[in-house]
Amino acid sequence: MELTPGKLWGLRRMADANGIFKMTAVDQRPPIKGPIAAHLGLEQAPWEEVARFKGLLIETLQAQSTAMLLDPHYAIPYGIGALSPTKGLVVTLEDSVFAETPGGRLSSDIDDWSVAKIKRMSGDAVKVLAWYRPDADAEVVQKQNDYVKRIGEECARYDIPFLLEMLVYPLAADAHQTKDYVEMKGKKADDVLATVEEFAKPDYGVDVFKLESPVNAADADGSAEVQAVFDEMGRLAGRPWVMLSAGAGKAEFRKVLEHAFAAGASGFLAGRAIWLDAFRAYPDWAAIEAGLRGGAVDYMSDISALADAHAADWSKHACYGAGGARFSPADASFRHGYASI
Repeated sequence: MELTPGKLWGLRRMADANGIFKMTAVDQRPPIKGPIAAHLGLEQAPWEEVARFKGLLIETLQAQSTAMLLDPHYAIPYGIGALSPTKGLVVTLEDSVFAETPGGRLSSDIDDWSVAKIKRMSGDAVKVLAWYRPDADAEVVQKQNDYVKRIGEECARYDIPFLLEMLVYPLAADAHQTKDYVEMKGKKADDVLATVEEFAKPDYGVDVFKLESPVNAADADGSAEVQAVFDEMGRLAGRPWVMLSAGAGKAEFRKVLEHAFAAGASGFLAGRAIWLDAFRAYPDWAAIEAGLRGGAVDYMSDISALADAHAADWSKHACYGAGGARFSPADASFRHGYASI
């Protein structure tokens, strides 16, 4: 498996010199907008308040990050000027407002944004979250499959890495109903594994997976049984992958990372596990900043050291063969330019 020049360059930009991804997510919208609106007693959080927090995340956490995941609604317009050009830029494409149908959830792009636009603004990768349940209604499953496949095709056309995040969620008949962006209570490992297996197919064009824990984070106890599930997830992924935190606490997420790195993960792309404790001080901006520069930075240093010691170099993944990640200068698309762009 060889990478095209743009995909190889983007992936290298997202990782450190040792091929480890230490990426911070700043693209969350409901988990930030909701608490701000509730505190202020408003139906909708003021744009300035949400954007200010995202800007503070960029300023305080980028030094610890190899790349940052930003959203077009808030983080990019408010904070792109503060992001160091030495850091990788991952841009989220999916709208945080999903369609909740009787048969399952449907994802869609942010209005007026596209893979082409992310490429034009010199993004290093496109990130998409696809809500997915393999046992959802067949029509919903097909639409989600088609959605992800379209993004993969566009990323191939514009030669930019495709980072796919999948989250299982409660269907109408399930307990623990919630529309929040949190780990589904009582989720089945089989649902997570089947989802990874589906999108690992070459039709979808995924370059990096952003994966949730296949077991509830509180159950990541270091046991051989739990490790076996993580090992299977890594095997099914078949390409570089990183862990997301899904709102898990610091200690819980660290245990998840221990399992993930033992299973071959190449790092993390996390948000709330890193910065949620500091955000709870809202609207005391001085306390928020102190929490970010203190506890959040300390935690980033801790899990980054864990990654340095145990995570796998993405460029050495078995999917690239014995020579590691590379591209062939003899390829016609490289010699004659990107005629399809």
